Amino acid sequence: MRTRPKPEFTVAMDLRRMTLDSGQMTQLTVTKTKSARLKRLKVRRLKYTCRTKTHVEEEKQLDENKKEISLSLSSSAENKVVLSCQRDSPASFTAHGSVSVIGRRREMEDTVRVELGFMTKRNNTVYDFFGVYDGHGGPHVARACEERLHGVMVEEVGGDQGRDNGEGVEYWERVMEGCFGKMDEEVRGSGVGRTVGSTVVVAVVGEEEVVVANCGDCRAVMCRGGGGALALSKDHKPDRPDELNRIEAAGGKVINWDGQRVLGVLTTSRSIGDHYLRPYVISKPEVTVTKRTDKDEFLVLASDGLWDVISNEVACLVVKRCLDGRMRRNSVDVEVENESRAAQAAAVLAELAMARGSKDNTSVIVVDLRKP
Repeated sequence: MRTRPKPEFTVAMDLRRMTLDSGQMTQLTVTKTKSARLKRLKVRRLKYTCRTKTHVEEEKQLDENKKEISLSLSSSAENKVVLSCQRDSPASFTAHGSVSVIGRRREMEDTVRVELGFMTKRNNTVYDFFGVYDGHGGPHVARACEERLHGVMVEEVGGDQGRDNGEGVEYWERVMEGCFGKMDEEVRGSGVGRTVGSTVVVAVVGEEEVVVANCGDCRAVMCRGGGGALALSKDHKPDRPDELNRIEAAGGKVINWDGQRVLGVLTTSRSIGDHYLRPYVISKPEVTVTKRTDKDEFLVLASDGLWDVISNEVACLVVKRCLDGRMRRNSVDVEVENESRAAQAAAVLAELAMARGSKDNTSVIVVDLRKP
């Protein structure tokens, strides 16, 4: 009598190479073969770098002292590290770094956008723009926001400047709500926002203030006063008491289906797009205006791929050590001269999130707010 063969496993590569360090990420997936008794363990390795691009641009029309330097390391459109800094004048300096990685997802739906000096108000105040967009259902709305949201904001500010002096929470709430509303209408008109959406967190950084607008479960955190974590946004989760009341008042339901979800579908209660879930999911952002002080150290903006596994306090501790030179990743295959510490910090946070088991796309922007 024949005995039934025991199930076997085949490994796609040498187990000695299955490592998870700060330089590369190993992804494991189990798939069935034609025989139901056999399974194959597939191993995919995600690397950050295999080529280097260096771009130096000097804008003489704006200011003789204004220069922008941008370094980009990338292995694909999904995994990229962007290092950049800008000097507006000899007396001020703003450095930032960003990273966006696909992680364990099959598709990259996150995008980030940085526009230094994107807007100058009538009082000659210059603002920088930083945005993280976390798409769901597809990358289409996130990409549309990456391309257009900062431009829509400039248009909204230009059309609103005659109403008041352009300061205060009420002013910025009006500007941000108008900006997000117009962006939502644009994706509706293009037809990509019916079943696809994106959560958004943006920070507009000026010399005197930091304005944060959040719509969804991305987050902005500031480190102030020697390591203290100050949350500048609050996640829009369906089980948040005020969000739950708003959804139920509109006739919707929050259902526990592998987590609290609007109508059992969406894990966030606000986003741009997702028009099939209106009026329960809305695009109205919550806005905070924070006056800058000499104790401000840095700002972290990230998608929930980071915040699902790392607390605000831990994130600030990691970034502070990177900016102080006490922590540095040793994973980059291509050495970059004069690499920004803010970029190092963003990359370390993304790698830490994956090491802690984050299964989502992870995008991080670190903005150094310290004055020279």
